[in-house]
Amino acid sequence: MSETKILLSEKEMPTSWYNVMADMKNLPKPPLHPVTKQPVGPGDLGAIFPMELIKQEMSTERWIEIPEEVQQIYKLWRPSPLYRAYRLEKILDTPAKIYYKYEGVSPAGSHKPNTAIPQAYYNKQAGIKRLSTETGAGQWGSALSLACSFFGMECTVYMVKVSYHQKPYRRIFMQTYGAEVIPSPSDKTEAGRGILARDPDSLGSLGIAISEAVEDAAKRGDTNYSLGSVLNHVAIHQSVIGLEAKAQLEKVGDYPDVVIGCCGGGSNFAGIAFPFVYDKLTKGTKVRAIAVEPSACPTLTKGKFAYDFGDTAGIVPILNMYTLGHDFMPPGIHAGGLRYHGDSPLVSQLYHDGVIEAQAKTQKGCFEAAVMFAKSEGILPAPESSHAIRAAVDEAIKCREAGESKTILFCLSGNGYLDLPSYDAYINGQLEDYEYPDSMIEESLQKLPVTE
Repeated sequence: MSETKILLSEKEMPTSWYNVMADMKNLPKPPLHPVTKQPVGPGDLGAIFPMELIKQEMSTERWIEIPEEVQQIYKLWRPSPLYRAYRLEKILDTPAKIYYKYEGVSPAGSHKPNTAIPQAYYNKQAGIKRLSTETGAGQWGSALSLACSFFGMECTVYMVKVSYHQKPYRRIFMQTYGAEVIPSPSDKTEAGRGILARDPDSLGSLGIAISEAVEDAAKRGDTNYSLGSVLNHVAIHQSVIGLEAKAQLEKVGDYPDVVIGCCGGGSNFAGIAFPFVYDKLTKGTKVRAIAVEPSACPTLTKGKFAYDFGDTAGIVPILNMYTLGHDFMPPGIHAGGLRYHGDSPLVSQLYHDGVIEAQAKTQKGCFEAAVMFAKSEGILPAPESSHAIRAAVDEAIKCREAGESKTILFCLSGNGYLDLPSYDAYINGQLEDYEYPDSMIEESLQKLPVTE
C-alpha cells in the first residue's frame, strides 16, 4: 500500500447504526428506578429523553436507520479517515501493522458529535427547545453545543470543575457556539449545593455534574437531558466508527487481530469495537477488543459488577455495570473524559462475559506514548486517546519481542490541540502517576444501593 490514508466516499458511509444488543448472549439487566428499585419503563424516562431515543435504548434490532438529516450533517466530516501508522511502526521496529481511525477531524475535534447530532435531532423533532448536560474534559460539551447550534436549540453544560479550570479553551469553544457553561459542583442546583456544603473545595466529578444536569432538565418542561456516553443509544450512534473502519480495512484486504479504544463511560470503545464484536459473536472470529482506562479510575479492572447509581446524588436510574461506587471521587488527572465511576452496561456485560478485555494505564506512560505518536504521525492526541495509543504501542512491542506480525486497530478519538496545558505539565515534569488505592475503592463500594 503506497498511501497511509484509507478513505471512503460519501456514498460508502453507513446508512444504519449497529446495535450489539441484537447479538449478545446475555443482555444487561434492566435499569431500575432510583426510588422504587423496579425496572424503568418508557414513562419513567420520558421526563428527560425523547421517545425515539428511549426506543433505541431498549431496542434489540440489529440495524437502526440513520435519519437523512443526520446523515447530511455527518457528511461535514464523515467518513473519517483511517491511517496506517508506518512511522510509528518504524520507531517501534515492530512487524505489527498499526492502523488508527481518526475522529479528531470532526468540527468539535472528537468522536462525540456522532451521538450529539442525532440526540439534538430527535429532541428537536420532539419539540424540545433546550438541552442540559455534563462534560468532563469538554469534548462532549463541545459536541452538544455544536449540535444544538445546528438545530437552533439552547444548551447548558455543567463542566467538572477541575476540567473547567484546566481547560479554559474548551469552555470558550462551547460558549462560542452559544452554550452556557457552569463549573460543577455549582450553586445552581440542590445537588451542587449539597456537595459544596460538604466539601467547598470539591474538584467535581462526572457523577456530580450528571446530577446537576438531570436536576436542571427535570425542572423545566422545555428541557431534556443529554448524555454523551454510557447509555445504549449512545453506543449505537457511535457504531459508525467501527463500521467505517471495517469497510476501509476491506479496501486493503486487512482485518484486525486487536481492536483498542480508550474507555471512560464506554462510547468511544463501543464505537470502534462493537462492529468487530459483531463478527466475534456471529461468525466466531478471534478478534481481541481491549478497553483501556486510567489506573487512577480503574472501573473495569478494579470495579465491581453490580447495580449502582449513574450519578452522585442518586436521582438517575440505577444501572447494572462495573462501578467504583457512585460517590467515587477520582483525582484530577488530565484525561478528564475518563474520570467516570461507572461504565456502559453493554461494555460491562461483554467484559463480564469474557467477550472483551480491559487494561489500565498510568498517566505518564500514556503521555509518553502520545508524544511518541505526535512525533511520528504528526497529530497531537487528546489525553483520553493516549490510553489507546499506549495499549497499541504495548501490543506492537509484544509483536516485536515474539517476532509475530499482527494487525492492530485503535481509535484516535480526538485531537489534543485544546489540551496543550496537559502537555505543558508533562513536558515540564509536573504530571504524577496515581493508582487509586484499593482501600478507598472498597470504602466507596460499601455505599452501593440495595436493590433486592
